[in-house]
Amino acid sequence: MPGASRAVVRRSLPSEPAARGSASLFLTEAERQGVRAGRRMLYVGPEPASEHVAAGLRVEPGTPVLARRKLLLAGDVPVRVATSFLRLDLFADTPLSEPGFLSPSLQSRIEELGHRFGRAEERLVARPPRGDEAATLHLDPGEWVVQIVRAAYSADDLPIHVLETVCAASRHVFDIVQVSGADEF
Repeated sequence: MPGASRAVVRRSLPSEPAARGSASLFLTEAERQGVRAGRRMLYVGPEPASEHVAAGLRVEPGTPVLARRKLLLAGDVPVRVATSFLRLDLFADTPLSEPGFLSPSLQSRIEELGHRFGRAEERLVARPPRGDEAATLHLDPGEWVVQIVRAAYSADDLPIHVLETVCAASRHVFDIVQVSGADEF
């Protein structure tokens, strides 16, 4: 889809708590930017944990985990693929393993199952696309992606959620926000 790179969305790092706690981080961010956003669920089911997902969930690489993968659109242009990974030993046979979007949000459904969020770690890497990422995001030849991996842990330091977001690099601006009082200039 030549010309798809004209759609640009912003992503704040770290995410604002109000946006992170909303029904959809992406839909909330896009609405604030005046972008017509859409989303489509691509897959819900088990798959083997990649190395970085396994590290975040503290399981062995290749261990089956629950994946919830969706495509995020700005207008009709694909801009991100976001996949939530959850430990099957905690979330198999729960509403989280059912197809479709969760209401009111994934985070609230995790909390309903007794897991309170305590902390998260995010890692951002720019890289060439892998597998079917270029086709899914309608990337031009040579276009890169930005991968953000957010590992979330419960208040008891139990790994409960890894979110991998693969963004079309040319369609994003990443705003990095520093908390006041955390550093000296």
